Amino acid sequence: MTKKLVLSALTAGVLMLAGIANAAEIRVIGSPGFREAYTELVPGFEKATEHHVVTQWGGVNEVAKRVADGETADIVILPVAQIDDLLKQGKLVFGSRTDVAKSGVGVAIRAGAPKIDISSGDALKKALLAAKSISYSTGPSGVHIARLIQQWGIADAVKSKIVVAPSDTPVGEVVARGQAEIGFQQVSELLRIKGIDYLGPLPAEVQEVTVFAAGLHKSAAAPDAAKALMKFLSAPAAAPIIKKTGMEPG
Repeated sequence: MTKKLVLSALTAGVLMLAGIANAAEIRVIGSPGFREAYTELVPGFEKATEHHVVTQWGGVNEVAKRVADGETADIVILPVAQIDDLLKQGKLVFGSRTDVAKSGVGVAIRAGAPKIDISSGDALKKALLAAKSISYSTGPSGVHIARLIQQWGIADAVKSKIVVAPSDTPVGEVVARGQAEIGFQQVSELLRIKGIDYLGPLPAEVQEVTVFAAGLHKSAAAPDAAKALMKFLSAPAAAPIIKKTGMEPG
């Protein structure tokens, strides 16, 4: 299905939604794991509904803390662990969690650099021991890599090599600038970066898939419009665009 047909199908679905007579401004706050697909999908929603979507991106922990500390929005997009925690805290509307996409962790090196073997967990472990520098994020992918390094018993050996990317800096950019030889992040966040060679996902035996979800804020100013956007992002017709960005539908 072409992008034009996908957007047409999504638009038709949106126009069938009830209770969206007046244009509204929808405020969204989220972590960037779902950003690539979201950025392609939202303009079609805005065109179909005349709603205006204002989005702020930040690191997973940063966004979760901001919402927990009282920041309001209409929709919050984060990994399900953080969404579920905010639901328990009463910051989001009970029952509003909408899974939108899932992504595994990918591996990248600087463009043109010698390829490394990532065909197995053991091969990846050897590559990390041989590397001069390694970068990962502060989000779920980084937490997973740090945990793997501990499980492999190589934490002390690679400690001085670790370059943790700031929450506002994609790991791919760190690798592209030559600040790290090997980088790990959500596949969707690596594919868009220029100056790197994406090698593929982690080997299956050490892979971890993160599910991203949207939740309706309890203080949403435009709850009906926000619900329509959440339905739009999770609609079956959105699947081709989500897959194109290296993710799978939620």
